[in-house]
Amino acid sequence: MKYKKSNMYRKASLLILMVLLFAGSAYAQNPIVQTYFTADPAPMVYNDTVFVYTSHDEDSTKANFFTMYDWRCYSTTDMVNWTDHGAVASLEKDLPWVNKKNGAWAVQCIERNGKFYLYVPIHGTGICVLVADSPYGPFIDHLGKQLIDSDHLWQDIDPTVFIDDDGQAYLYWGNPSVWYVKLNEDMISYDKSIGDNGVVSVEMAAESFGESVKKDGTLGTKYVEGPWFYKRNNLYYLIYAANGVPESIGYSTSISPTGPWKYQGLIMERYPKLSFTNHSGIIDYKGNSYFFYHNEALPNGGGFRRSTCVEQFVYNADGSIPSIVPTVEGVKTSLENLNPFKRNEAETIAWSEGLKTASDSKRGVYVSQINNGDYIKVRSVDFAKGAKKFEATAASKTGGKIEIRLGAKDGQLIGVCEIANTGSADTWKTFTTKVEKVKGVHDLYFVFEGNDGELFNFDAWEFGK
Repeated sequence: MKYKKSNMYRKASLLILMVLLFAGSAYAQNPIVQTYFTADPAPMVYNDTVFVYTSHDEDSTKANFFTMYDWRCYSTTDMVNWTDHGAVASLEKDLPWVNKKNGAWAVQCIERNGKFYLYVPIHGTGICVLVADSPYGPFIDHLGKQLIDSDHLWQDIDPTVFIDDDGQAYLYWGNPSVWYVKLNEDMISYDKSIGDNGVVSVEMAAESFGESVKKDGTLGTKYVEGPWFYKRNNLYYLIYAANGVPESIGYSTSISPTGPWKYQGLIMERYPKLSFTNHSGIIDYKGNSYFFYHNEALPNGGGFRRSTCVEQFVYNADGSIPSIVPTVEGVKTSLENLNPFKRNEAETIAWSEGLKTASDSKRGVYVSQINNGDYIKVRSVDFAKGAKKFEATAASKTGGKIEIRLGAKDGQLIGVCEIANTGSADTWKTFTTKVEKVKGVHDLYFVFEGNDGELFNFDAWEFGK
């Protein structure tokens, strides 16, 4: 079952990647979030929607190391336009009893019986679980303590959770080895009758996780960290960061949720613009398979400022995973067209440059820090038989313009919406303009124009017939 790659294939893949890296933002889809540095993507399919929970690398690092205080959430139904739901949990707000306020590393969310369980690592402390009634939160700490208690700096990180067909839930985690517990039905406790008081240490054998030579010359396995556990067609998969630093992505399979595991090979090699760490997640959605990972390709990106990406792929006939090449283009085709004749959140974005998002308790998430020349791209917008007007909800002390264009940042101009001074950055008004009637499906661009400095906040938009 192991998937082998020839040197010719690897060279061709590298050439393709280098071409795409210089293809320009007109064709860019990766990284899928440009407003923040996001890492460790954990996708979840719920109610016909893909939710991706991410860690969040701050723009400025402390001590040239990971600087991470909260976890964010993004969603999509078309796999090309992503809606920002802001920070859904944080160390400071949701785990105030934790002494460490930095170290909000890789996370995963799962739904059970209408509740959503967010498993979060606390660097050097263990793993906690937060619970919500909605995938958007708010997530609440019901335990007031760690689910997995630890004093190991690196060991108890990167939780991944899965509920099997028989209802048994499993939580895997770990660096530089892997452990698991069998979660109870309440998802916030586990069966302590197995292993070491409930914690089972997986045997780190070369047959299970591949053989690797350590820096000191001793033999070890390829497994490093970042496990992702799931089941497909009665086969269990464990995806993980492999081969040390810089990390690639490897995987093992089993016919049982607890092993024994068999090493199957690498999914993603080490490529330019990937960070020295990597963390992946895999889902099936609307008949397609998607592989999530992170890189450092955004401006000012780096090993401690990473960005979430996704690639579509097809399993081999025997269930093995092919070699996946990181691309700038990402997902090529939208799964559905976007309807412009309803309220659309401005923070639903396929690509953007220069701006950020912010949120408050009344308005929710909105686009902020908009300056002259910044823009938003929304893919596959279906204007049907045509639109006649456009309206935008915005707030501003200075005002500016939204150029409405099709196909490119400098594409066909179909209208300009003037955003006037509303008196403050949180006084919201709706502005309307006529637009040239266009038909069919287009990529839509909002190009922002105005004087120097921040122009306005942008919350929502809609076209009218």
